[in-house]
Formats: sequence, structure tokens, C-alpha cells
Amino acid sequence: MKDTAVLQLDEVLLGVQAEADRRKPSLPPALMQVTFSEAVIDSRLATSECLFVALRGERVDGHEFLADAAARGARGALVRRDKLSNLSLARPYTVIDPVTGEGLEQATPDSVLLIAVDDPQAALNRLAAYHRGKYHPIVIGVTGSVGKTSTKEVTASVLQRSFRTLKSPRSYNSEASLPIVLLKLTADHQVAVLEMGMYGPGEIAHLAALARPRLGIVTNVGPSHLERMGSIEAIQRAKSELPQALPDDGFAILNIDDPRVRAMAEVTRARPFFYGLDPAADLWADSIESRGLQGISFRVHYQGDAFYLTLPLLGRHSVHTALAAASAGLLLGMEWEAIIAGLRDESAQLRLLAVPGVNQTTLIDDTYNASPSSMLAALNLLADLEGRRIAILGDMLELGSIEEEAHRRVGARVAEVAQFLITVGQRARWIADEALQAGMAPEQVWSVDDNDEAADLAISHLAPGDFVLIKGSRGMLMESIVARLQQRRP
Repeated sequence: MKDTAVLQLDEVLLGVQAEADRRKPSLPPALMQVTFSEAVIDSRLATSECLFVALRGERVDGHEFLADAAARGARGALVRRDKLSNLSLARPYTVIDPVTGEGLEQATPDSVLLIAVDDPQAALNRLAAYHRGKYHPIVIGVTGSVGKTSTKEVTASVLQRSFRTLKSPRSYNSEASLPIVLLKLTADHQVAVLEMGMYGPGEIAHLAALARPRLGIVTNVGPSHLERMGSIEAIQRAKSELPQALPDDGFAILNIDDPRVRAMAEVTRARPFFYGLDPAADLWADSIESRGLQGISFRVHYQGDAFYLTLPLLGRHSVHTALAAASAGLLLGMEWEAIIAGLRDESAQLRLLAVPGVNQTTLIDDTYNASPSSMLAALNLLADLEGRRIAILGDMLELGSIEEEAHRRVGARVAEVAQFLITVGQRARWIADEALQAGMAPEQVWSVDDNDEAADLAISHLAPGDFVLIKGSRGMLMESIVARLQQRRP
């Protein structure tokens, strides 16, 4: 199976045009065989013969990196018309108007083809929707406040046992990045598992319109992005845009244990399929046991049958991840043998990892992001480990009016779990303060302002056999602490 599509020049020129006014371009013979190996939005990822899309973000403008993409071998780029003056590229280039075809006769296969559009983001969206329409995979959309990337990974691991499967790489889940995933579709793909993130109202609806999912998984609704969204109800409405977008013959795979997700059954045309720990669910689990770094075990119930599973997924919260992924497999007609094989694939565990640390310690690396629920889930895993337990926790961002209460809730749990606590950042000081109020001794708790100081402090206190949890919001960049704690002392 081809891993990714090869985009033809005529497809790109046609796809970026407004749907109502599309005109197939007439390519001169010299350009008939021109193709693009992939599309990228980051010039650092540009490769030979790729298509670079120059997007304007909050902090940087992709047009400033056009020369870098061309130097790395980009064959073409989507650029704004009003950015074409004063270009400075080391390679020859030709400006092409996709509607009129102007520039095509002057272009050569060796020149950088600059496709001029009014808005590269809108043009990318149109191209992705056009490309998606050429193929007929079953698309599974995945969203939720916490756990959507892990759920996407495990779901793809399950489905690829029976289907030729495309999945979103990393966290390609936004208006800018999800179209890049859609452009990887080929006729070989039977299934696509796509993560759908949310920056504001309407974004998931927009992504669903591009991807046209038949199945939608919603993991939970929590206070992540509360500062931006304003209320938990607004977050619920935004997440419900995925089940609302599903067709009559689709399935909304909903976490029955989250009341806000369960209520989404009322707003979808698709058939609801519930998973969780409630026996009222279509697929449910009980007898859950965390085996620390060896994974989890639980009993699963489906259509009157029950059996035990032991999986390498870390933490009790991973039961919901496994159930969501299994639900997708069951709805697509998979047998349990294949589903279980996918659930047991250790490579699907991306987020929370156990890695060796300095001085014969074990690091629990959960640095990708943090919310109140994921912080508590990581602490629950730490509690299951036999040994001295150390928590290095950073600020949780974008929590709005609940940020102090949320950090203090985490601090109270730390006092029950850890022998030592190091916090990083101003907000995380609430974690430390609440841990002290809950009974931790002052000599067990430190609050610092930066990651280097936290790493230095941890190194000076670590002992063989310690377990160290490192976690904070993405903006805290706490993976630098993990890097330091993985290094050997001089």
C-alpha cells in the first residue's frame, strides 16, 4: 500500500479553486508529469518535490520561510498574491494563476511553481476537500478535551489489523494541519482515523465538513481551553459538533460516564454507541486493576459475553481509551482476536511513557500537556507504583476562572500519593500550597520558577528505585526536565 498520495499538478491547480467556478487547467507538455510528493506547512519539514503552503499564523507568517522551503527542495508553494512582490529565492521560480493558467507556459519542471491564491488557508481547505472527495474511506473522527491523541493512536492500531488505515500524525488536528492529513489519502486506504481539535466554536464542524466522518468518537468534556471558551457549556457545544456532523448511517461513539458526552446522543442523526464503566453502555468494563508500569487489566462486557483483558496501556484511565478503540473495531465488523491484537500493540502508547532516569530511577514522562483530569490520572498511576514517588508538576494553562481551584485539587491528591513535590511556575505554587495544607512537610515540597532549577533540584535528591512523574501544560516545555533527568551525572 502507498503510504501517501502523490499530488498531480493539475489536481492542485483545480482543487484550490472555488468549487462553483472550477476550470480544469490546460498544462503544457513540459508540465504534464509534474507531481508533488506531499504537502507541508512547516518549511523545516520541506522535502524534495513537496508542496509548501505558506500560512499566516498568530506569531509567524509562512511566506517568511518560502526561501527556506525552496532551498530544501520544495517543487511548489501556495502563496498569497499580495506577497509575491520582492521575492528572493535562490532557485528559479514561476508565478502561476490557477484560474487563468497565466504563467504555465513560462514554467519549467525545474522551477519553483508559486501558485498564487487570495488566501492559502482557504485554498488548502478547498484542495483537501477536493482530494477527499476522490476517495471513499470510512473516516473516524476523534475529539475530546483529554485523551484524543491517545484514543486516535489506539483506534488506528486496532483498525489497521483488518483495514488499510491512514491516521493523523502526531497532533495534526487543526484547520491548518488536518487538511495536510487528508492530502495523504490514496485509493488504497479503507479507513482514516483523524484527530479533531478545537480552538473555538465552529472549528470541529469545519474539520468534519472537510473530512466527512462516518464514525465519531468523543472522549470527554473538561475545562481545557476554558479561559478561551468561557464556559464548560461552550466547550460541550463545540465538541458536540462532531456527532452533529455524522450521517444517518454513521455511529457516534460516546463515553457514557461523562454526562456531557452522553447527552450528545440527543444531537446526532447517527446511531449512538456508548462505552464506559456503566453497565448501561453497549461496551463496558469492570474489575479494573492497574499493574503499574506493566499496564492494566479489566473485564470487558459486550452483548452478554464477558472476558478479561490485560493490556500494556498505562493508567486506569486507559480503560476508556481501549474501550473507545474497541468500539470502532466492533462497529466495523472486526473480530475480537484482531481487536485485542491492536490493543496490545505497545507502540500505540504515545503520551505517558516510562523511561530510565539518572541514578537508577524511572521517569514517568507525561509532559505533552496537562489538564486537571489528566493530572489526577497521572497521579493515580504514580500511586500504583511501589517505591519512593516524586512529582514534578508545572502550570496548567487556559483554565480561566477555575485555575486556582483546579491546581489546589491536584495538590490535595499529591499529598496522598507522593513523598516529594517540585512545582514549576506561578500557578503550580497553588499545587504546592495545597499539598502543604493537606499534610506534606515543608522539607518535602519545593516551588521553583524554571525547568533547569527543577531538574537541578530533582537530581540532587533522586535515589535508586525512585519513580518520578513529570507533567505540565504544553507551554511549560517540561520535556526539557525529562531530557536533563535522562542524562548521566558528570
